[in-house]
Amino acid sequence: MITEKNIRKLVEKELEGTGNFLVSVLVKPGNQIMVFIDNDEDVSVDDCIKLSRAIEGTYDRDEENFELMVSSAGLDQPFSMLRQYHKYINRRIDIQLINEKRIIAILTKIKDDHIIIKKLTQKGKSKKFEEGPEQQLSLNEIKETKPAIHIG
Repeated sequence: MITEKNIRKLVEKELEGTGNFLVSVLVKPGNQIMVFIDNDEDVSVDDCIKLSRAIEGTYDRDEENFELMVSSAGLDQPFSMLRQYHKYINRRIDIQLINEKRIIAILTKIKDDHIIIKKLTQKGKSKKFEEGPEQQLSLNEIKETKPAIHIG
């Protein structure tokens, strides 16, 4: 039987010694398996292919039919672990606070239970943003954080 626990254990073993780390595993009805990985730098297509082949090689499709997708954590997915923040130091992030307020900011530092940001405010009707002073945000105040998509 394909379980999230078994997939998680297999993936973590396969990723040992690489710069990649497991973000999440989902096993949906009908054995639809979704694995998301990340890296402090970037995840390559080859990394995903290698991991996919390792998972496929573990299960016999004659015994258990399954659908498998291995992917890097996407720009549209919120961070699910502190380690993902490291990749975005000195880059823009989109933060939604528990009180539903949204902040676009530059992530400058990461501490044990908080992050340091420079809030970005739009200047007038222009598309330019102005950096504010550094401020500290507790991770407990944050509902979700995603990479901020910036065009231009």
